[in-house]
Amino acid sequence: MTADSPTALHAARRAADLAALGDHPEVDVVVIGAGVTGAGVALDAAARGLRTVLVERHDFAFGTSRWSSKLVHGGLRYLASGRVGIAHESAVERGILLRTTAPHLVRPLPQLVPLLPGVGAARSSLIRAGFAAGDALRVAARTRAATLPRSRKVAAAEALRLAPTVRRDGLRGGLQAWDGQLVDDARLVVALARTAAGQGATVLTRTEAVAADGRSVRLRDTRTGEELTVRARAVVNATGVWAGEVDRSIELRPSRGTHLVFDAAAFGGLGAALTVPVPGSISRFVFALPAAHGRVYLGLTDEDAPGPIPDEPQPTEAEIDFLLDTINTALREPLTRKDIRGRFAGLRPLLKTADDSTADISREHAVLTAPDGLITVVGGKLTTYRRMAEDAVDAAIAHAGLSAAPCRTTRLPLVGAVSGASRDRIDAPPVLIERYGHEAGAIVSAWLADPALAAPVAPGIDVTAAEFDFAITHEGAETVDDLLDRRTRIGLVPTDRAAAIPAAEAALARNAAIIGGRP
Repeated sequence: MTADSPTALHAARRAADLAALGDHPEVDVVVIGAGVTGAGVALDAAARGLRTVLVERHDFAFGTSRWSSKLVHGGLRYLASGRVGIAHESAVERGILLRTTAPHLVRPLPQLVPLLPGVGAARSSLIRAGFAAGDALRVAARTRAATLPRSRKVAAAEALRLAPTVRRDGLRGGLQAWDGQLVDDARLVVALARTAAGQGATVLTRTEAVAADGRSVRLRDTRTGEELTVRARAVVNATGVWAGEVDRSIELRPSRGTHLVFDAAAFGGLGAALTVPVPGSISRFVFALPAAHGRVYLGLTDEDAPGPIPDEPQPTEAEIDFLLDTINTALREPLTRKDIRGRFAGLRPLLKTADDSTADISREHAVLTAPDGLITVVGGKLTTYRRMAEDAVDAAIAHAGLSAAPCRTTRLPLVGAVSGASRDRIDAPPVLIERYGHEAGAIVSAWLADPALAAPVAPGIDVTAAEFDFAITHEGAETVDDLLDRRTRIGLVPTDRAAAIPAAEAALARNAAIIGGRP
């Protein structure tokens, strides 16, 4: 695969596409915001044959889309509050991601609730009933049990095999269910943007929408400061928690979700999502999730986050205490702050409701049309991004009277998508296939051409120099931050980030002449 592939994004292509847009600034759809929803909207629109432009003032997945739990879940928690519709929608979308859209990036993940003395008979029965409802959702969504097995009760020995650091005293076994997990949420967004480009979309990062209405967008190249106005039949605002900056009539109620990062060794080689009920709640849990790069993510909080929207939200001390206190109810040896390797937080773009608790605000999405025709898609969650995108494009087509083909994204694989026997035939390490799918061979080929590119970017980190090169030549990375914080997740652990900076700088220098980019 070469850098002139239709799905390859890099600095030189960005510059050429921006110049071409200046020469021909009339398009069908402009999408503002390249998080998971905006990238999904761009893909949907381009796949229907619409001339589409996706713009982002920073980088792909710069905002909320890189701060998720990396779960692709079936909406089980929404059944507890009677939201059957969104629960079913989540289960359907999970199945599409697992089966078609990104089977290389999404894997089945066992979920374990240890039955400890704090989980009494009544609560255990309630959890089992919830898991059984999840099984029904899976069946209704037509996801095979071979993909996501049905829930069951496991013996204490099996619970300890899956979660070796769980308390043994009083352990009565565990309840196990299955869900989906992304290897990396930011990589999903990059794959969506690249697939959109392959369908004909113009994809422009570091291009800010400084003004927008329903028929035009004024863009500014943040690299050069140059501006141009694009005339569009429809404009979609997919900026998440920043939606109100584009359309001042939009009012959201963001909530903050915080995670802590640990070495996998702190949990003894976790083989499932360790799921611990939050005391005093019937529907909230804290999760310890096995993750890429030999890590475990511990989350999740749900705290009201009023006020200005920061580019990078920060966890509070109270949230860190809450996560540690809750998970420690299930562990033999308590974790302390000294065990924490990193931390991150994201803001959910939630729709306001009459209830004061953000934990109970609906995760349903909405597509809103302003008086000037600007269309905003907001709310929802990562798992349902595809349905959100479909609804937004449907609204754009109806509002602008566009001629377009039907939605194709339920059956459109993303770049790299591979599964089954085809996946088994790829001659590459499994860790590469999980990140790149059928493109993993391009990384191996780079290793063979230059063995120095097979070296880790820093001691103890399972990312090689060839992966940095691929991120620059195919995935639109232009800076050290792009490489460390979004194309890979090395940056989630500050000490790992510092160790990998020299390799990132070297990769940018090595590829500057090839792609015409700026280190």
